[in-house]
Amino acid sequence: MDFGLVLQTDPPASQVISLMKRAERNGFRYGWTFDSSVLWQEPFVIYSQILANTEHLIVGPMVTNPGTRTWEVTASTFATLNDMYGNRTVCGIGRGDSAMRVAGRKPNTLARISEAMKVIRTLASGGEADLGGGTVVRFPWIKPDAQLPVWMAAYGPKALKMAGEEADGFILQLADPYLTKTMIKAVRDAAAAAGRDPASVTICVAAPAYLTEDDSPAALAHAREQCRWFGGMVGNHVADLVAKYGEHSDVVPEALTEYIKAREGYDYSHHGRADNPDTAFVPDEVVDRFCLIGTAEQQVAKLRELKNLGVDQFAVYAMHDAREAVIDGYGAAVIPALRD
Repeated sequence: MDFGLVLQTDPPASQVISLMKRAERNGFRYGWTFDSSVLWQEPFVIYSQILANTEHLIVGPMVTNPGTRTWEVTASTFATLNDMYGNRTVCGIGRGDSAMRVAGRKPNTLARISEAMKVIRTLASGGEADLGGGTVVRFPWIKPDAQLPVWMAAYGPKALKMAGEEADGFILQLADPYLTKTMIKAVRDAAAAAGRDPASVTICVAAPAYLTEDDSPAALAHAREQCRWFGGMVGNHVADLVAKYGEHSDVVPEALTEYIKAREGYDYSHHGRADNPDTAFVPDEVVDRFCLIGTAEQQVAKLRELKNLGVDQFAVYAMHDAREAVIDGYGAAVIPALRD
């Protein structure tokens, strides 16, 4: 199993770079960041410095979207970084929850994501792509060995199907084994139906991890408060699914829909923050199911369960008061236990 570190690009950028260097030293192979241009600093500028200050770390957004930048600009940015540092980027892409809504726009449609994935991957890998209206372009400066994997974030049935049919990887932003099993099956079934090798789709589960020295009530309570924001973030996507399919639809698992009934609203100025006041509706049970909380031994046990379900990478959201501790703790006790 591979491991990634997910950060927000809060200033100073030097701290983001330092944490990514620390992650690489501890055995993490991927460095991810949020991509929401109003809320955080521009990640692609910071990626250049992360790549320059690490040797093997693969970097990318978790996730970008097809509405913030034109597709040829996104492809050129990735291709330029790969030309400079040797194919060490991955394009995580999704609807654009915070990035679009904070800018007063609606999240992108699946049809738009599908078109964007094809164009971005093709251009960044050296091919020709139609930008619309018959305008076909190709980067004349790109190297023959250029490549860019595109991983898609998804929750709903149509998005899961599309990830299996079209994406190089699937990003699932929660670590509940039951839901992970269900969603991986949907992605792999779609891949097989499309004539693809289901095993060719990389499975990445991303969620907060908070290491505790013991499983005392006080230690677990503090860890839950530091990670409760994640249930609120996931709740935004679940609310969209409920609006589309209905609260009691067979399409959306009850394990996702039940806990958002007490959700009253969401202020994106606190998005992804441990002190988010809009996540009080998230119960402890959901925090425990969606996140990894507890001792290293307890987290290794849950990660082994996820690995057995087909998860190829676990990406640690480190938006809490113990970022260095979780990076070092994973490097000392968790990653060695799960490394293939």
